[in-house]
Amino acid sequence: MLVDTGLALPGLPESLVDVEVARIAVTHFHPDHVGGAGPAAAATGAPVHQGELDYAQCEQVWGTEDWPSRIAQWFHENGVPVTIADDLHAEGEAARPLIRYAPNPHRVNEGDHVGAWEVIATPGHADGHICLLHDGVLVSGDHLLPDITPAVGLYPGGRPDPLGDYLRSLERTIALAPTVALPGHGDPIVDPVARAHELLAHHADRLDRTAAALGQGPRSGYDVSLALFDDDLPPSQRRFAVAETLSHLEHLVTIGRARKHESDGGFSYTGP
Repeated sequence: MLVDTGLALPGLPESLVDVEVARIAVTHFHPDHVGGAGPAAAATGAPVHQGELDYAQCEQVWGTEDWPSRIAQWFHENGVPVTIADDLHAEGEAARPLIRYAPNPHRVNEGDHVGAWEVIATPGHADGHICLLHDGVLVSGDHLLPDITPAVGLYPGGRPDPLGDYLRSLERTIALAPTVALPGHGDPIVDPVARAHELLAHHADRLDRTAAALGQGPRSGYDVSLALFDDDLPPSQRRFAVAETLSHLEHLVTIGRARKHESDGGFSYTGP
């Protein structure tokens, strides 16, 4: 089984021609995980398995021509300056040729199996993110990563509280108690339960820092992101910083520690 395929980079199909692949699984629709699924399936003849919700969002994003402009407009509504939003639009257009997902894969849901592996729904990093579990081994995609904190961002058309989803997914991982996790990036995680606890603690601290950055005057997600992350990030990193900040702000709203406001076509936040 091949889990995730990277981007549709030149040479990908040729590298798989002599590899025996029985099936392909996609943990989530982000470009570096689903981008090469189409060429990989064509090269190997293997069926592709992808979460039902995840594939629907994959089509909504990569199957439409206007996603780069939609995401740029949405970031602008959350305070991102036009020049940075335009750079995001240009980056999105440049990446499109590297995203060749497999159309009409086998859709899977919580409790289904891909071969011997049970599908575990772990929303957060992506709304439809799935992991695969067998015999204590968790193929974790970007749900658990060993050296960095998986990005949990708010995006247009997504679930309203992705951070809340992610915290619950971490709690579920602790309850499942896998003995090892195989992540989408980096080395195997030898203590997935401890790593899940570390990530819960990280987000508790980040929520406190986000709440401390609010006051009685309205602040956009972009403004708050400048208080939490470096202020000289390139556009691609600023995108993650703003999306992460927004997911924490929305969770603070959900649990009553912040308020959200809409005016003049934009959004802002204040303390409770």
